[in-house]
Amino acid sequence: MPGLFRLSPGNRSAPTGPSDPSGGGPEPRKTAPGEPGPTVRRMAHFPGEIGLNPSAVRATLGDPPRPFRGAVSRGNRPGILPRRPGPGMMPRIMSTKPDPIEEIDSTPRRLDSVDAYRGAVMFLMMAEVLELGRVARSYPGSPIWQALAFHQSHVLWRGCSLHDMIQPSFSFLVGVALPFSMASRARRGEPARAAVVHAAWRAFVLVALGVLLRSIGRKQTNYTFEDTLSQIGLGYFPLYLIALARPFWRWVALAAILVGYWGAFALYPAPGAGFDYPALVAPADMEHLATGFASHWNKNSNLAWAFDRRFLNLFPRESPFTHNGGGYATLSFIPTLGTMLLGLIAGGWLRGQGGPWGKVGRMALAGAIGVASGMALDRLGLCPAVKRIWTPSWVLFSGGICLATLGAAHGAVDTAGAGRWTYPLRVVGRNSIAAYCLAHLVDKFFISNFHTHFIGDMKKFEGLPYHHIIDGTVALAALWLVLFWMDRRRVYLKI
Repeated sequence: MPGLFRLSPGNRSAPTGPSDPSGGGPEPRKTAPGEPGPTVRRMAHFPGEIGLNPSAVRATLGDPPRPFRGAVSRGNRPGILPRRPGPGMMPRIMSTKPDPIEEIDSTPRRLDSVDAYRGAVMFLMMAEVLELGRVARSYPGSPIWQALAFHQSHVLWRGCSLHDMIQPSFSFLVGVALPFSMASRARRGEPARAAVVHAAWRAFVLVALGVLLRSIGRKQTNYTFEDTLSQIGLGYFPLYLIALARPFWRWVALAAILVGYWGAFALYPAPGAGFDYPALVAPADMEHLATGFASHWNKNSNLAWAFDRRFLNLFPRESPFTHNGGGYATLSFIPTLGTMLLGLIAGGWLRGQGGPWGKVGRMALAGAIGVASGMALDRLGLCPAVKRIWTPSWVLFSGGICLATLGAAHGAVDTAGAGRWTYPLRVVGRNSIAAYCLAHLVDKFFISNFHTHFIGDMKKFEGLPYHHIIDGTVALAALWLVLFWMDRRRVYLKI
């Protein structure tokens, strides 16, 4: 009965009896016609422990089960490897229930394209240490350096740079990964209540970690919630609950978030003629203030700013909160949830039925629609595309770019098989939380040690226009090597 026993790959060569080369154990003694055959009893202990002759029992039933350390059940628990039953013998353990390990989902548990995309996003964030903007100031007439500096910084208000796509992509990929994570937990047989509790705990830890990182170097806890991790954490639990519903309700939730958030900003009174912008907006940002209907989304004069003036002052602070210098707001987690919902929808497509190129085409089409609709809302003045307050038009525009990028990555890496070159990115993408924390905590440590041990004359070194790039390259290489070391030893920081 070969289907009743499952051997781990490392234990398929169990020793067999010498008289049966097929692996079925020693051939039992043949009985004469009319002679009763041997009685087979279920034994709870080894034969010698219940008064039987071990040699006689072994000659009839074969060797007893031998202990081993192998993966015969979920969790890689040590177990007992039964011998294959000989002719005419019944196995000691029999079950008609299917082995959960045999119920394998045909969908891959990880997609290299998702890891590569996430790795590219985290690499762009880590590459801030290169400080290309400082180098560009040394070459004001170079269009190349000015372009590099632009795409390594955030736009002042409306518009988009490559750097502005880091947070939307990270948030989007949280949604993409969720269907795979939920399927993996279901495969392991995790109870539904435990999965919901874990989602709530994960949301709390992400929020707390974001606050912790924003409090580094402060005299007290800096209760602010615009950090990427905090924004994802605030929206993660609702995202999980929506993921439990049918796919149709994901679209309904996305539409409700976009329309409702747009309506809330539109109904909040626009700043009047006497509004004190100079007290809340830097002089360089004054030229980006809109007039007319688009002024409902102006910096530090909108609904999200008014909410933070009340909400953030409920926490102990070094000084009362009046405004965020960059215009960022806590309520942005609501439209950020919309971005994560687009990722959830894309993750469902990846796990769903259909050919791979059909999935690529679907994401490319959805991406084009998202980009076009976001740009149209911005150009018509109905809703400016502003990343700092995550307007609904920004959700559509940036989400469209994310969908198209994921589709291209899925086509190139998972479908066309051109993923070998993405290994350096996948090293980072598989450990994104660790990469995020390391980039915020230890980059200066690597640069300081580089100066101490390899740079002699610091004044001469700092006089070089490229010294920021040299420092950054050293720190970036060191960060990647740490992540590579973790990946080789399968050490991943997970929440």
